[in-house]
Amino acid sequence: MSASPRIVIIGAGPAGLGAAWRLHELGHPDWLMVETSDHAGGLASSVVDPSGFTWDLGGHVLFSHYPYFDRVMDTALGDAWVEHVREAWVWMRDRWIPYPFQNNVWRLPADDLIACINGLIDLQASARETPRTFRQWLLASFGAGICDVFMLPYNCKVWGYDPSRLDVGWMGERVATVDVKRVLANLIYRRDDVSWGPNATFRFPLHGGTGAIWRAVAALLPSANIQFGRSVIAVDLDRKRIIVKDGEAIPYEHLLSTMPLDNLMRCVNERPLLTELASRFVHSSSHIVGVGLKGTPPDDLRTKCWIYFPEDRVPFYRATVFSNYSPNNVPTSSPHWSLMAEVSESPDKPVQVSSVVAEVVAGFMACGFIDPASVVSTWHHRLEHGYPTPWLGRDSVLAPIEKELRAAGVLSRGRFGAWKYEVSNQDHSFMQGVEAVNHLIQGESERTYYGEMR
Repeated sequence: MSASPRIVIIGAGPAGLGAAWRLHELGHPDWLMVETSDHAGGLASSVVDPSGFTWDLGGHVLFSHYPYFDRVMDTALGDAWVEHVREAWVWMRDRWIPYPFQNNVWRLPADDLIACINGLIDLQASARETPRTFRQWLLASFGAGICDVFMLPYNCKVWGYDPSRLDVGWMGERVATVDVKRVLANLIYRRDDVSWGPNATFRFPLHGGTGAIWRAVAALLPSANIQFGRSVIAVDLDRKRIIVKDGEAIPYEHLLSTMPLDNLMRCVNERPLLTELASRFVHSSSHIVGVGLKGTPPDDLRTKCWIYFPEDRVPFYRATVFSNYSPNNVPTSSPHWSLMAEVSESPDKPVQVSSVVAEVVAGFMACGFIDPASVVSTWHHRLEHGYPTPWLGRDSVLAPIEKELRAAGVLSRGRFGAWKYEVSNQDHSFMQGVEAVNHLIQGESERTYYGEMR
């Protein structure tokens, strides 16, 4: 291995850009990034539709576990941010319930409230067993009532799979547990309780959506080291080279791949273990549907950030009042506002592509959020890889893959490169790239990938 190894990066999303940023910062010149699309950002890109509405590829918000990441964000966009206090809500039973749901069950109709409280009481007297699946963990943590009313239907909806198919090691700070005394106090005092979560405040670009962040980061890197419009079709582990669609073979000493791990394994040559394990990966797809509206949002949506929908009567599991994130997410020639919905798809939860936009609009109407006469634009994008599902037995599949790829000089990192939902936010993904470079160049440990920074 040379003193200044040739490092090739597949993908210009947050993880790939994190690696490139760190290489450039270290003064390491011998690197190349190849990206399939014509822009940086990957799954954190943004789109402006023909009517002038800006949309993200999902309900992204920016918060951070890392001072390093914060400094890069400040460098990329300076002061061109909008700061927000999170307002997250649940819409069900034709009413608003603050998030987290379990702390605010006092807002439910009487029958649902009694079921939730009974479940919590029964939980205190039940024997505690170590849960093996996410479904078992939910029931053991919240009781049957809260699970039946919210946790199970919502998680089936967001993941696209029954929670019995998910493991339990991924959750960390992503699921708030329940404090029974707190729940009862909130009930007695009829008090909203919203002080939970790693993202109680967040910021958002003033212009250009989330994608503006990553376009700005890429613009600060040497353009000669980044090649857009280049799709990788094969990875030759034995000869240490990638093959792009036009047939060019690009050599490397180290390869950092951020493409979906199942796709990477299908690209490698003569590795029966990897080829066989690729078929065992589980993911869901995401349909992002934007609805642009004229006028101003109704009063009860005027300050809300995102909203969860557990009920089957609407197709989306979450919606974002996207115009609240930045006034420039909508055309400014006259008053406009926007809603962006997310619909999950999986083999267990099929979605009819031809009707999903109409179903989303109908869902917003059924909730009383919009007047159909105010709709001036709709936008739809399907992400094949939406959520890296932490399926039951995932870690026992990832471990031998990581070992074999590492032995061949390959690190697979990022939201779908690592396939670790628990460290797949934008800050996590960017830092996976940074830490991968620190490991390759300086021998440091990869704390995020190995779950030490959650």
